Amino acid sequence: MKPSERLKQLGLTLPPVVQPVGSYVPAARVGSLVIVSGQIPIENGQVKVTGKVGRDVTLEQAAEAARLCGLNALAIIADAAGGIDRVTRIVRLGVFVNSAPGFTAQPKVANGASDLMTAVFGEAGKHARAAVGAAELPLNAAVEVEVMAEVGEA
Repeated sequence: MKPSERLKQLGLTLPPVVQPVGSYVPAARVGSLVIVSGQIPIENGQVKVTGKVGRDVTLEQAAEAARLCGLNALAIIADAAGGIDRVTRIVRLGVFVNSAPGFTAQPKVANGASDLMTAVFGEAGKHARAAVGAAELPLNAAVEVEVMAEVGEA
């Protein structure tokens, strides 16, 4: 099944590409790789989940925020690749969690984005990953996700 069909089956629509909040581009394409800049959980132009995970934000809310970050990243990858069906593999995710002191469940938060990639791409969605606690994130976002994907020729 194509990724576009899986998205429909999951009831998901790729959102508009989120524009950068700084001096960078949403993604850089190098050969067959698309490297997406860190995405925070933006929905309808607003940061949807803010604060420290483990204090202001629950694990479940943070995992959902990571999923939203992943969906925003997929929109950028699709834009750079000429369509979501051109994605051949998700290579790597980097997940940064705005962690309260003592919070150590960053991998469980990261599963929100990882599980999305597997749901959309099947085996090709399985990837290498880092899940890291951060003292602060841009705009007080609870989570930030960066993605590297392999794509076919445009």
